[in-house]
Amino acid sequence: MPARPLRLAVLGAGSWGTALAAQGARSGLETTLWGRDPEAIATMASTGRNVRYLADVPLPPALHYTADLAHAVREADLVLIVVPSHAFTRTARDVAPLKRAGVGVAWATKGFEPGSGRFLHEVAQEVFGPETPLCVLTGPSFAREVAQGLPTAVTAHAFDPQFAQIVARALHGPTFRVYTGTDMIGAELGGAMKNVLAVATGVADGMQLGLNARSGLITRGLNEMLRLGEALGARAETLMGLSGLGDLVLTCTGDLSRNRRLGLALGQGKTVAEAVREIGQVVESVQTVDEVMRLANRHGLDLPISAQVQRVLHGEITPGEGLAWLMAREQKPEYPV
Repeated sequence: MPARPLRLAVLGAGSWGTALAAQGARSGLETTLWGRDPEAIATMASTGRNVRYLADVPLPPALHYTADLAHAVREADLVLIVVPSHAFTRTARDVAPLKRAGVGVAWATKGFEPGSGRFLHEVAQEVFGPETPLCVLTGPSFAREVAQGLPTAVTAHAFDPQFAQIVARALHGPTFRVYTGTDMIGAELGGAMKNVLAVATGVADGMQLGLNARSGLITRGLNEMLRLGEALGARAETLMGLSGLGDLVLTCTGDLSRNRRLGLALGQGKTVAEAVREIGQVVESVQTVDEVMRLANRHGLDLPISAQVQRVLHGEITPGEGLAWLMAREQKPEYPV
């Protein structure tokens, strides 16, 4: 008798959660997508589309929908959390008493726990305990393109390499390639920090400063990511891979990025509040930048691009003043001697 399909619960019915749920269903998993809004979930079930975030993308007919968290989680063989970082801790705590013992938890959330600056794997370890396998799924991946089935490469990192393989095999498909690794710190740092740096490149492009400026900001931003990663114990090869450099290039150059669009709007003279309202979704960099700078200050690191993004987002300086400050810094070697 053939084994039944793996049952996947995807928690979070925004654009990214919807895209990953669609990928799970396309990969042959028995996939249920959960969202907090019963009306939105009912509309998705009746139309086969996420009319708010991906209205023009038809979703797989096999995909199931629910607004009942217990229904989504209790029979799942794998739980995938895809909510904004500010909702991650609450969602994890809600899931913990519902899931079956031994069922692993993965997440595709990018960011830190607001206020504490903890990595999300630290939150998950505290909430789920040592018996639950944990994994982060990250990399250069716009939700719309994944939902459309366009070619994408991401990476799954877990302290337990066998669980990383389980997650990778579950979601891997003809157009969705999943690599694996064991560097959860590096994978999470790259996925969070690239959002901050995308604001900087967006600002430069919004001010029409040219492609040279964009390239310089991406390259020096990668340097900041590598230096913070080294201080935190991340592997350089992780940050030079899909979860670091790959996601950084995509987010800094692709206009589907909310964080880049925030920077573009700021460079064109709009306020943070105006830009976020126009984007209409959570823009992770607004919170993430404070956690990046908290980590940098804890380790005595000078991250000039990230620091200026923080000052701009807090309204302390204008985008023009921030870029002028960066250009006025003293000349120095590209790498420490």
